[in-house]
Amino acid sequence: MNRRGSGNRPPQGRGRKHASVGVGRMPDDRSTVRADAGVRPPGGPPLLASRLAPAVPGETMVLRPRLARLLDEAVTRPVTLLRAPAGWGKTTLLATWRRTRQEAEPEAPVPAWVSVEAGDDPDRLWSYLGAALRSVADPAETPMPDRAPRPDELEIMAAALAVRERPVVLVVDDLHLITEPAALAGLEFLLRHSEQRLRLVAAGRTGPPLAVHRLRLAGELTEIGPDDLAFTGDEIADLLTAHGVVVPAAAVARLRQRTGGWAAVLRIAALALRDQPDPERWISELGADQPEIAGYLRAEPLAGLEPTDRELLRRAAIVDAVCAGLAAALSGDADAEERLRTLADDSGLLHHDGSRPVWYRCHPLLTDLLHRELVRLPAAELRDLHLRAAGWYAGNGRPADALRHALAAGDWTAATDLFVIRWPELVPYERPAGVGPVPASPPPEAVERDPELALACAAERALDGDTGAAEAYLRLAGGHLRRLPQPRRARFGRLVAAVELTLARLAGDPPPVRAAAARLLATDGGHPTGDPRADHAIEDADVRAVAGTALALLALDDGDLTGAATGFAEALAAAREAARPRTELVCASRWSLVAALRGQLRAAEELARVALALPACQGWAALLDCGYAHLALAVVALHRNQPAEAEAHLGLAAPAGAEPVPGAVAGWCRAYLRLDEGEPSVGHRLLVEARTGWGARGGELGTLLRAAELDLHSARGDVQTARELAGEPPAEPMTGAAAALAVAAARTELRAGDPRAADRLLPDWTAAPAADWPLPVRLDAALLATVLAVRSGDDRRAGRLLEQALDLAAPEDYRRPFRQAEPGLRELLTAHLDSGTAHWSLVSDLVRAVDAPAGQTGGPGAADAAVPSLDEPLTERELTILRYLQSILSNVEIAAELSVSVNTVKTHVRNIYRKLDATRRRDAVRRARQLRLI
Repeated sequence: MNRRGSGNRPPQGRGRKHASVGVGRMPDDRSTVRADAGVRPPGGPPLLASRLAPAVPGETMVLRPRLARLLDEAVTRPVTLLRAPAGWGKTTLLATWRRTRQEAEPEAPVPAWVSVEAGDDPDRLWSYLGAALRSVADPAETPMPDRAPRPDELEIMAAALAVRERPVVLVVDDLHLITEPAALAGLEFLLRHSEQRLRLVAAGRTGPPLAVHRLRLAGELTEIGPDDLAFTGDEIADLLTAHGVVVPAAAVARLRQRTGGWAAVLRIAALALRDQPDPERWISELGADQPEIAGYLRAEPLAGLEPTDRELLRRAAIVDAVCAGLAAALSGDADAEERLRTLADDSGLLHHDGSRPVWYRCHPLLTDLLHRELVRLPAAELRDLHLRAAGWYAGNGRPADALRHALAAGDWTAATDLFVIRWPELVPYERPAGVGPVPASPPPEAVERDPELALACAAERALDGDTGAAEAYLRLAGGHLRRLPQPRRARFGRLVAAVELTLARLAGDPPPVRAAAARLLATDGGHPTGDPRADHAIEDADVRAVAGTALALLALDDGDLTGAATGFAEALAAAREAARPRTELVCASRWSLVAALRGQLRAAEELARVALALPACQGWAALLDCGYAHLALAVVALHRNQPAEAEAHLGLAAPAGAEPVPGAVAGWCRAYLRLDEGEPSVGHRLLVEARTGWGARGGELGTLLRAAELDLHSARGDVQTARELAGEPPAEPMTGAAAALAVAAARTELRAGDPRAADRLLPDWTAAPAADWPLPVRLDAALLATVLAVRSGDDRRAGRLLEQALDLAAPEDYRRPFRQAEPGLRELLTAHLDSGTAHWSLVSDLVRAVDAPAGQTGGPGAADAAVPSLDEPLTERELTILRYLQSILSNVEIAAELSVSVNTVKTHVRNIYRKLDATRRRDAVRRARQLRLI
């Protein structure tokens, strides 16, 4: 195997750094130093030219235009800080960017460069800073000293820089090596007093000895971190191609997931893959057992840590993610919170999610390495760590994790008690991510003494998706059923039924799920007296909550919105009675989506807010559950004609998009948003994709999707296809879903110019059965009937019908049906204001919206010529954060969604405000909408 550049420890000095950081082959800088030594400042000792210019990138360098653009944008502000651990490509990026700027503008001054070395005192550092600045500024105009400047010299330098026509760009690499803050005092003075004619671009591994907080508050700082430096999938593919490696897209995605886009690790992988007979398999098995990767991780990220920090990381590796309280429990270190924060902010070895409390995760490969160190611990120490984790999880609302660690520690009594008392919180409502490590099996005598232990093991294996092992434990438990005395046997039977329901749900076959739910509902808890593990007051509510949720999820998966609404309502009430927040979160989030689809907007909004306010950070599938809630809010925003808010919530709902129901609803919502923007063809394509994803499932949701596709066909002018899709008119009285299809068919005929056919197809929305239709269907039917009355010349009837439609719309604050109604409604709304209405405020708002100039109501670009442009455009990342500003998310929550630091979000928000000339969030969003940025 060819191990060029990765098989041995890299040489010491700056050559070692380039070998670890670069994604291309770098020459050893020491030869450059020997060749170029002899640069001498006036009256000072000689300087190394290699510290005043970066190494030349190698042939296999991968260009990353997005980062070059980010730096180009960043140097419009005084300070740019690149902070990331070793090997994230900071030096390589800056060297490539510097060369690219030089090639793009040969006449422009090349950014000055200084490489810091350990031990640089203020005088030595300034000898290099002075030499670097002299290379881009005329010494006669801007005198630069060869030592730490005096205050009067600093003032002269600042004044000289302030009158320059073009700013001076100074790149300082390895800023973290400066140990004396006073060394940068002069540089900070120049930054403050040179009228922003000095632009500092600094790279380092830890927080720099600069007044970062002041710069951040002043909006003068751009921060670029590991999230920005991480290689994207396309960049990884380019890197592999440059090394002659070709693998499928799935393998590229796997490589990115395992490496996190870490440049040095990717370089090691690319070199290793060149000699692999099966690169795809090598990537699938990539871990810290790969010698070159393990050696790099030990030599670079871990070697520089304090022993206490490394020990904290090692102990925290026993869990998937750690917070301050859990870290303190595992390590016994009262300063664990501060250590975690430092490891995240300064070393970059931990990633935090921005929630409260903050949870931290290690890089996947670093976690893998630490796991391998854990298994070499003495058995007693490893058991102690599992017991500490189990105790903390059990006391902090995470019984599933507590059960896993109790079993791993061999604490059979604690594991049994956890299962018996808290079994409803151990039911998985989502597909497991994958099979994890299997705890050791309990000894036969422990199961003989307490057969509930076998059920606890079955539940733990089911939580990990290992159904084979779970079924084996379930059979083992069943062998003990007959020997148990009453009333313990009855209670044991209830627990068995609960595990059977879990396994049936994991199998995904509806009939066994219904049968298992029925068995659970039919069980008798036995209510044993004297059992300290029994809580008779909540057991029956637990059964109704768990079984009811399983049945409601089945109804939702079938598209049965009515059945799902009833089921989630009953299960939610039972979950609240039993005080089971996990089940409450599942029911509230799904019910909110069902309520939104049925047009109960206020109820949907309230349920979604309840779901989002629940303690979603308790180790549950929070992103999935909250995705349902955000999708419900997107549907609400669509009906209220708030497209920007709808788009923002659709973005936040993405984690749930892989499941059939939210995937179909998201496509349905996006299709109507595109239709409203004047892009019916795009909307139709999205709707077809949504129906394809829904597949052969039917139900109300399937019919709603079909009705929407019919609507999109007619909006595109494809009347014949719409008619074929509508089929024969359904018989009266019709269900709500069938009514949606009939209303869409009637609208098709009206668009085709046949109002009589439209009137004939329009269902009777005033009949008693129509009260059970989804409210959007009734409202569409009412407004269509209103337009038909206008077309027939019956203005009095049209006014009466419009008032009835307003009666339906006002309680839920519907806007879109009026905004997107067929032609003829605008004049009627205007006349309705004069003739009198009980909804004067609503009608007034609707008239202003419907009567907006055509350029404001058309699709994107309809009036671009009239839209002013920004003096300074928003960057791609700022546009992303701007879209999130439309939502109710805080800066902390936005940071968590984007996996960046809160400070990064705050910096971008300040830049957004400055560019949009806004002082608060609402003003920025309003201004952005005027500019068609969102």
